Order: sequence, then structure tokens, then C-alpha cells
Amino acid sequence: MITYPSKLVERAVEQLSSLPGIGRKSALRLALHLLSRSGSEVHLFADALTEMCDHIIYCRRCHNISDTELCSICSNPARDTSLLCVVQHVGDVMAIENTAQYRGLYHVLGGVISPIDGIGPDDLTIEALVERVREGEVKEVILALGTTMEGDTTNFFIHRSLSGLGVKLSIISRGVAIGDEIEYADEVTLGRSILGRTDFEQSIRL
Repeated sequence: MITYPSKLVERAVEQLSSLPGIGRKSALRLALHLLSRSGSEVHLFADALTEMCDHIIYCRRCHNISDTELCSICSNPARDTSLLCVVQHVGDVMAIENTAQYRGLYHVLGGVISPIDGIGPDDLTIEALVERVREGEVKEVILALGTTMEGDTTNFFIHRSLSGLGVKLSIISRGVAIGDEIEYADEVTLGRSILGRTDFEQSIRL
């Protein structure tokens, strides 16, 4: 158990260790590092986080994070509006963009269906996805969710929801290992998975 010389340091460590992947020892090192920096640098650091939390918004169309009502991807006239890639989280958009292999649009669900966690279809943006497809401009929906049981369940629910709307439904190839999250896949594998996507109907018959 760590003994802290200051309650203020202990409080900072508690907050830092609440971040994913940060244990209490790492949090203590970060807190002490911040103490070694000038007050103005620490305030800049804190202000950036506060401003992000207070002013970030979500794109009204795709639900990606944005500084404006319509994100830079949705508002880019060079993007292929006939392609729509469905992802679980905002981080997945960034991961796919870094591959430079995809020029369509996105739709961020905000999670996957997981009854054990109390997450159902109504907790996600699936209905908004269906409405986008009904508008008629989208010709292909690419399912790029994590290769987990929850991801597969969500894929099948979307498949049923879009049935009869006349849109092609494909799924990224399994170059991404079973159980992997899209956000953490390497760029080469992820890029090849997007390019090598397969018809969803064929994938569930395998």
C-alpha cells in the first residue's frame, strides 16, 4: 500500500488511476511529474482537458466527436456518401482513418448490444442508422465492429434492421483476430480488412 506525503497528491493519484490502463504506481509517477513542471504548464494541461469536456460535441449525423455540429468527415464533399462504415466507438473512426484505405462516411453506434451489461439496441444509435439508410443515398453498409460475441450479436441485429431496404451489407474480413477490438488493431491489418470485406449474408453461412 502506498503512503502519501500529502492528501492533495493522494487525491490526484485517485483521479489519475481512474483512467484505463493507469495503476496507482503509474498515477503517482504522473502526479509527481506534474508537480515538477511549472504552474503555467500544469494549468495549460488542465485547461485543455476541461475545455474538451465542456465544449466537445457529437456530430448530429454520424455521432463522431466534433468541434462543430457536422464533423469534418461528414462535411467533406470528397467523401464517398454511398459507403457507410458502422463502428462501435469514436476511437474506431480514428483507427480506420489512419489506414488511409477508406473514403466513405461513418456511423458510430456508441457501443454494442450486451444484455449482461444492460445494453440493448435502444441504447445505441441503430435507429438513426436505419434512418440514414432509408434516405436512399447509402448503397453499402460496412460492419466494422469488434470480433467479439457482442459485436457479432450487434452485426446480426443490424442485418435484420436493414433487411428489405435494398442496401448491400458487408463485413470486414477476419484479418482482425477473433476477440480483438477495432481500435487496437494495427493499421496494415485493419486496412486489409476494410479492403477485403465480404458480403454479410455469406459470412453468417460459413
